Amino acid sequence: MHAVTGDRLVIHGKQVGQTDRHGEVLEARGADGGPPYLVRFDDGHETLIFPGADCEVEHAAS
Repeated sequence: MHAVTGDRLVIHGKQVGQTDRHGEVLEARGADGGPPYLVRFDDGHETLIFPGADCEVEHAAS
């Protein structure tokens, strides 16, 4: 997975009825845009994550 500052992460719900989480990548701390990512979610929560298979990157428009 590759992400840069400004990209959006979507973490899909794992159970029926669980909503997706959306957040903005504030910093990519891995080599060449790899994880871990510092992410600010839409609810204001910030965390350092290693995204799993339930996550996708929406790249920011250049």
